[in-house]
Amino acid sequence: MKILIVEDETLLSETIVAYLKKEGYRTEQAGTLDQGREKVNLYEYDCVLVDIGLPDGNGLSLVREIKGCHPETGIIILSAKNSLDDKVNGLDLGADDYLTKPFHLSELNSRIKSLLRRRKFEGQLAYVVGKIRILPEQRQVFIEEEPLAVTKKEFDLLLYFVTNPGRVLTKESIAEHLWGDFADNSDTFNFVYSHIKNLKRKIFEKTGTEYFRNVYGSGYYFEGPKATPEKPDHTIKTDPL
Repeated sequence: MKILIVEDETLLSETIVAYLKKEGYRTEQAGTLDQGREKVNLYEYDCVLVDIGLPDGNGLSLVREIKGCHPETGIIILSAKNSLDDKVNGLDLGADDYLTKPFHLSELNSRIKSLLRRRKFEGQLAYVVGKIRILPEQRQVFIEEEPLAVTKKEFDLLLYFVTNPGRVLTKESIAEHLWGDFADNSDTFNFVYSHIKNLKRKIFEKTGTEYFRNVYGSGYYFEGPKATPEKPDHTIKTDPL
């Protein structure tokens, strides 16, 4: 999951980034309204944390812009003021949640998880595609109730394909999803092919099915039954791999 933090307080922003990275999120930062606007126009994010009091403008204007170009992106407003008007205005513009500073990082993490579960996974805790079961919160993959050992990038890659069924994903979009704007520094996307190749092999060895298809000159798409959201089977052991 990729998160953008639009916050001008450097220490707070760095603290949030360090915490969220430990929780397994990919994070990017913007310290001004203009920087935040530039990033949301260039990249897609699962969630954006927006400070209202930015040095070059009100963060609520960014909420409006995000909802205009990326309506599926979750938004949590951060504010030093516990203002009912700001809260109501932000939610009316399409924000999903509101946190007043100071806040505990564990609470922020809980709010993010809840938001992503509601928006991306329709409140469900598992996704099933054929013989594959994916647990987004636990970041685990099972093949017919047997755990599949995948790396962090392979998990993110699989989830990206599953939540974009039938859509051809370019190497550029995959690289940007996995590495954010750091992908712009690469002259080649061979690392994308390497991750897809490894994930294809692991899944094929367990299922005998080729889910990933290459579209020459365009990219890749995930072929298989549509992902079905469901609550996980609690009889399955979900110990860390």
